[in-house]
Amino acid sequence: MSNPRHETYETAVDPAEAEAAASAPARTARAGRRRAHRRGPRDARRADAAGLRRLLPRALVVTLLAGGTTAFVAEDKAVELNVDGRQRTLHTFADDVGELLAEEGVPVGAHDMVAPAPGTALGDGDEVAVRHGRPVLLTLDGHRRRVWTTADTVEGALRQLGVRAEGAHLSASRSRRIGRAGLALDVRTERTLTIMADGRARTLRTNAATVREAVEQAGVTLRGQDSLSVPAGSFPRDGQTVTVLRITAGREVHEEAIPHPVRRVADPALFRGTEVVDQPGRPGLRRTTYAVRTVNGVRLTPRRVRTEVVREPRPRVVRVGTRPRPASVRGTDHLDWEALAACESGGRPDAVDPSGTYGGLYQFDTRTWHSLGGHGRPQDAPAAEQTYRAKKLYARQGASPWPHCGARLQP
Repeated sequence: MSNPRHETYETAVDPAEAEAAASAPARTARAGRRRAHRRGPRDARRADAAGLRRLLPRALVVTLLAGGTTAFVAEDKAVELNVDGRQRTLHTFADDVGELLAEEGVPVGAHDMVAPAPGTALGDGDEVAVRHGRPVLLTLDGHRRRVWTTADTVEGALRQLGVRAEGAHLSASRSRRIGRAGLALDVRTERTLTIMADGRARTLRTNAATVREAVEQAGVTLRGQDSLSVPAGSFPRDGQTVTVLRITAGREVHEEAIPHPVRRVADPALFRGTEVVDQPGRPGLRRTTYAVRTVNGVRLTPRRVRTEVVREPRPRVVRVGTRPRPASVRGTDHLDWEALAACESGGRPDAVDPSGTYGGLYQFDTRTWHSLGGHGRPQDAPAAEQTYRAKKLYARQGASPWPHCGARLQP
């Protein structure tokens, strides 16, 4: 039988409650250390001491109640943080990468790279790298787009974006640094072009900005109105064939006659069937100018530029007789007028002698013709009127007006 004075009394404690009670002071202490860490080393030490003094009684009570010992471990970690190439070592109580970045005031956006990922747990000696995204307004071979890169130099950005830079034209040097604000970058990669000119094909590698520049690099000179098969200012494409069009241009002038109109005027003083030309007609003149081009020696269809009337046509005015013709001249119908006409003019009503003095079938001079009632020139009158006037002349003077051919009148 035991001695009551030596009996020991134990109080039952729930292990789960004891563990929760033990972990609560640890969490509180850890939070205090984080706040102290943010305030600075000296304030941190003071806060740690004060915190330990406050937490020590509770920790002892919990330890006694649990019937064991709970190790209190400080979770201070040494971490390497690299932000855009700037590396530093720091101590932190953060549990994961995201908490560390928040404590250090390092913003992270959708285009930034964080390694390891923000939710990854932190351990002593871990390394955390942050690369901020930088916007690049990239014009690649004439196509413009906005892209993001975490590289801090042009060369790194090109490599990261997978742009083939060998032989390319760059608007900025490869070593140029890219700030957080980004930059605009024009890249023209090498392309293969074939230039067809003057019967020859020239193939070259070029990073030219325009087709015209590529043609000049091929040693081809454009002169005058020469042109290209594609717009000269367009961007040259890989594998493209460009043909040089050698163009010569000029003007041609064509002139053509404008037919004159005929105006016929009734004249009661003239016998029917008689026509007298009062005003001879004169054709007008039309001048047309054409633009003429040849392309690589081939003449194209002329293009009409303008048409102008240089001279207006002058109408031909003809008086037409309306007076009834007399049946005949007495005493002349039995004569051989055809034989006389054949002798005088070869039987041609419009015949004119070499001197221009005599005309018609019977070779009247103008004065005699007018004295017989004729108008205008005898060679312009109808053959019937000429014969009628010749009969009147014979009735007046006999065969004497025709000294060489008058004898032909006798049948």
